[in-house]
Amino acid sequence: MTNRSGAPVVVGVDGSPSALHAVRVAAREAAARHRPLRVVHAFLWPMLGTPLGPVAAALPDPELREEAGKLVQEAVDEARKVDAELVVSGAVVDGGPIPVLLRAGRDAALLVLGHRGLGGFAELLVGSAAVQLAARADCPVLVVRDEPRADGPVVVGVDGSALSREAIGFAFAEAAQRGTDLVAVHAWLYPASPAFREAYGDIMPLVYDPQELRAEEERVLAEAMAGWAERYPQVRVRQKLVAANAARALVEESTEAQLTVVGAHGRGSLGGLLLGSISHAVLHHARSPLAIVRHRPGSDAD
Repeated sequence: MTNRSGAPVVVGVDGSPSALHAVRVAAREAAARHRPLRVVHAFLWPMLGTPLGPVAAALPDPELREEAGKLVQEAVDEARKVDAELVVSGAVVDGGPIPVLLRAGRDAALLVLGHRGLGGFAELLVGSAAVQLAARADCPVLVVRDEPRADGPVVVGVDGSALSREAIGFAFAEAAQRGTDLVAVHAWLYPASPAFREAYGDIMPLVYDPQELRAEEERVLAEAMAGWAERYPQVRVRQKLVAANAARALVEESTEAQLTVVGAHGRGSLGGLLLGSISHAVLHHARSPLAIVRHRPGSDAD
């Protein structure tokens, strides 16, 4: 999460119930961080049935832009119901959802999205938009589904990579802010297990010692978590080493979580977390809001 002074929490809206739900969550997140909230609506002309062209006649009907403004105002009003003291602004921005939100995320502390929507956000979690935003946004992305739990821990996926370290740092900060526990999950597979064959096909596994393999995975988890407890002594930490598919392990843990945190990609058992099948499984099936943290060059994780 960026610490730039005054960086807002940004939420994308499209008039759908999912987006309004995301606005309420974003308002709570902004208030907890003592940051302003910025509501953004991507105004894409072709989606409104208006052809693009170089002349003024090709511009959309002013009534359509007025409706877009009303949509944003409704979202702003909804955010102020959450916290009357919250500083909230709204904007209708020309362009598609992905480029508009990527630009908005450049100076944001957090980008919040509903899990499904209409118009520009319709395919957010069933197409490439969520993956693109998660992989390219300059700030963490929070994808909201059902009403978040008020209790439960923060869960973070750990794979030992530099990106995983950023996710761990974000998760610790969130757990401290929320006054809750942190569960660090490192999932891995025995090469000869059915789950391994399901994930990697019928390949001949290398000869291995199960005890040595488990000891190595324990070392990866311990090294990834080293030093964080000293930075956040108020956070109680539980480390979980799970011999299972990474996505399934995280989805299962998310059932009791108030927030799940993953890196945008990684290596090992969490490799390609948001670039392939594991990505879609977590995005589609996580039972808590999902925070996706992208590695930033020059960060502490380098």
